[in-house]
Amino acid sequence: MRKTYFTPGPAELFPTVEQHYRDAFELQLGSISHRSAQFRSIYQHTVEQLRILMDIPESNGIFFTGSATEIWERIIQNTVEHESFHLVNGSFSKKFYDFSKELNKYAHQYEKPFGEGFDYAEITVPEYSELICTTANETSSGVQMRPAEIHKLKRANKDKFVAVDMVSSAPYPDLDFNTIDTAFFSVQKSFGMPAGLGCWIANPAMLEKSNRMKTHENQIGTYHSLPSLFKNFEKFETPETPNVMAIYVLGKVAEDMNKIGIETIRKETERKAKLLYSFAEKSDFLEIFVKNPEHRSQTVVVVNVVGRSAADIIKQVQADANLVIGSGYGDFKASQLRIANFAAVNVEQVEALIEVMKK
Repeated sequence: MRKTYFTPGPAELFPTVEQHYRDAFELQLGSISHRSAQFRSIYQHTVEQLRILMDIPESNGIFFTGSATEIWERIIQNTVEHESFHLVNGSFSKKFYDFSKELNKYAHQYEKPFGEGFDYAEITVPEYSELICTTANETSSGVQMRPAEIHKLKRANKDKFVAVDMVSSAPYPDLDFNTIDTAFFSVQKSFGMPAGLGCWIANPAMLEKSNRMKTHENQIGTYHSLPSLFKNFEKFETPETPNVMAIYVLGKVAEDMNKIGIETIRKETERKAKLLYSFAEKSDFLEIFVKNPEHRSQTVVVVNVVGRSAADIIKQVQADANLVIGSGYGDFKASQLRIANFAAVNVEQVEALIEVMKK
């Protein structure tokens, strides 16, 4: 009997992924050149489907990297000469901040306790920061920052770049890519694919800054610098040999999602999240971790376990029904559960999980 994964990444595979990989092997895509017309067609198709799905302007470049973690480094290298500013409220937003320090930038942070979120009105951005780093969904703590708050932050700081980590929420957030400057995700979460591909969306203003930094002998990276990525992107090529099969499958999954419709996916995501939070609210052994409903993630539901062992619950749920849920992150591993609510799991599967946990 197959397992169903409610883990926050790697996660349950999107229902069509297996067939798309079979098709990729039939087409021998693992052997084609990334300078071929066949690959350029694959890249173009994936870009077109992502533009439709996430409403990404034609002016923005869409690039592929080894992971979203790599993109943290590339964004800082290509846009920050001196100072960055980070909203930190979990392990992954903290790592983005740490990357900036390790790259010898002057990194500012506005930090909140694990489990608390940010609203625009409370944020004061340091005057000389060149980049504001936000997290649409903090995977470690189950906290979201609403798109409207991110948009307000950018409109109030038009002279600064705004980056959005949407690793564990894309394509759910309704981000305005005409407002923000850059966003990124990896495919092993809500796109329901095996790990090994990061996707970076960046606007021309970032390319302009990167070129200016390069002229002034700043270190902007090599093969995955924005000038290199944009130059190759114009031909639907990549600077290096990429993960061709994953790029192909991502395009097919995005196409499948477009057939469903992004608004349908968003509504279903919210419906499933409501079921999970309502169950936790009524449960005698669970409590919702994120107290402010406006800050509760719709894609990674985090709950405290009360009077029981989180590991025992994870083990029992899998033994009873082949359902796999995630443990808490870091210091919260033993006391929390993280339940992924990605597009690959449907309402019936969420209801089945709730019934098993009731027992």
